[in-house]
Amino acid sequence: MADAVRGNWVDRSAPAWTRPYLRLSRADRPIGTWLLLLPCWWGLLLSMVHDGQVRLFDLWIFVGCGIGAFLMRGAGCTWNDITDRDIDGSVARTASRPIPSGQASTKQALAWAVIQSLVAFCILITFPPMAIALGVLALLPVAIYPFAKRFTWWPQVFLGIAFNWGALLAWTAHSGSLGWPAVYLYLAGLVWTLFYDTIYAHQDREDDALIGVKSTARLFGDNTPAWLARFLVLTVALMGIAVVAAALDGEILQMVILLCAPWAMGWHLMWQLRRVKLDDSKRLLTLFRSNRDAGLIPVAFFAAALFA
Repeated sequence: MADAVRGNWVDRSAPAWTRPYLRLSRADRPIGTWLLLLPCWWGLLLSMVHDGQVRLFDLWIFVGCGIGAFLMRGAGCTWNDITDRDIDGSVARTASRPIPSGQASTKQALAWAVIQSLVAFCILITFPPMAIALGVLALLPVAIYPFAKRFTWWPQVFLGIAFNWGALLAWTAHSGSLGWPAVYLYLAGLVWTLFYDTIYAHQDREDDALIGVKSTARLFGDNTPAWLARFLVLTVALMGIAVVAAALDGEILQMVILLCAPWAMGWHLMWQLRRVKLDDSKRLLTLFRSNRDAGLIPVAFFAAALFA
């Protein structure tokens, strides 16, 4: 695959018959699973900080979100490939994907998407009722996202809506109900998605223009760095509001540790911004992948605050 990690385990070790399906799920490109999973861990940890409770079931939420993120990212990517099967062949980066390259049929891909979704649902139903309802509702933005680039210049918003849903779900899985800190955290993740996926979309800017596909990369053009700076500030601000709302009645030390999360993540995003070169696809992909580390920063600080 054109944009897969070189020497990945799918190409190296997976049985030949499984490779088309694993490639549909992007198992050879784990960054997407991380970007779906990290907001889940943010929501879980911040919910634990909010009520000061740590239960054994939280370990299952932590693990279950990891498995579920892998499965639902795979199902979402498979669905995306089905809907984009007539577009991917015209884009250099995506022409080698399983459907346009003939490795898998549309029917096989659809069956694979259903299988992944059903297994993920088996995990979801172990969570509290409100979290289950949120998980089912998440299917709506997942279904809409692949079509967004056909009718709006802001498809990254729809990706952000889908990819950060786990912040709401994991908060609710721990607490049993939704809270405003989770909403602010969700919005922070949504804006963060605008940041990293605009960087990612610049790889396809020329091909997208030729085939008429919309994106924030095409919309912003050479003014992209200014927009990335706005997204950076808003991400930090919203995450700051989330942590203050979650721990307003907590200890001072705990609040300081929590506030280090958006501060440190902001510096990582600033590092990315300073290295952006819009005509360097290799660097753009490297920066996009570095958002795994950016998203792990709040995980580390939220966990530290929990035990402060």
